[in-house]
Amino acid sequence: MAKTKPGKKDLDSYTIKGTNKVVRPGDCVLMRPSDSDKPPYVARVERIEADHRNNVKVRIRWYYRPEESIGGRRQFHGAKELFLSDHYDVQSAHTIEGKCIVHSFKNYTKLENVGAEDYFCRFEYKAATGGFTPDRVAVYCKCEMPYNPDDLMVQCEGCKDWFHPSCMGMTIEEAKKLEHFLCSECSSDDDAKRSLNAFPVSPSVEAKVEPKRRKR
Repeated sequence: MAKTKPGKKDLDSYTIKGTNKVVRPGDCVLMRPSDSDKPPYVARVERIEADHRNNVKVRIRWYYRPEESIGGRRQFHGAKELFLSDHYDVQSAHTIEGKCIVHSFKNYTKLENVGAEDYFCRFEYKAATGGFTPDRVAVYCKCEMPYNPDDLMVQCEGCKDWFHPSCMGMTIEEAKKLEHFLCSECSSDDDAKRSLNAFPVSPSVEAKVEPKRRKR
C-alpha cells in the first residue's frame, strides 16, 4: 500500500457537500466541469486523503466520453457510454457533485430502466495514444457494427444474429410488430430447404438435416 505523505491522512469516506451522499474509494462520481455548459465529468475514486488543514483531496481515474477521445464519437457508441482511461489526477473533493454507477456493458443491457446516474463501460482507453482495450469487439448485422444498446435490433430466428431494422429495409415501427423474423440469407436458405423437403431424400441426408431442425 502506498505511504501517505507527512501531514496527510487517508480517509475511508467523504460526504459530498450539501448532501448526505457518502463517497468511498472505488465509487464513481460526477465532477463539476470548469465550463458550466458541459456535462459533469465522470471519474472513479481511487483514494481520499486530507491534509493537516483538513482540506480533502481525491485521487481519481478519469472516464472519457466518446467525444473526448482522439477518434471521437462513432455510430455504435451509446449515449451513456464511457471509456475508463489511464489518466489519473488529484482533485479537490469539493468539485464532486454527485455519485453515479458505471455498469459493465452486459449489466447495462439488462437494466429495465436507465436512470440519469447510469452509465456503462466496455473499453479501457489510453489517453496519450487513443488506443482501446479490447481493440476488437463482436460485430452484428450486415453493416458489421458493434452493438449500440440505444438502437433497436431484431434477432433472426435462423442464424441468431442481430440486425438493425433500417439495414433490413424496415422501419422501427414495423420491426416492433414482428412476431417472427428471418434475415435475407436465412430466408433464402429456408426456401431452399422447403424445396428440398418436397422431394424424397435418402436416409443419409435425412440424418444430417434432422439435428439442425431440432436445434431451431
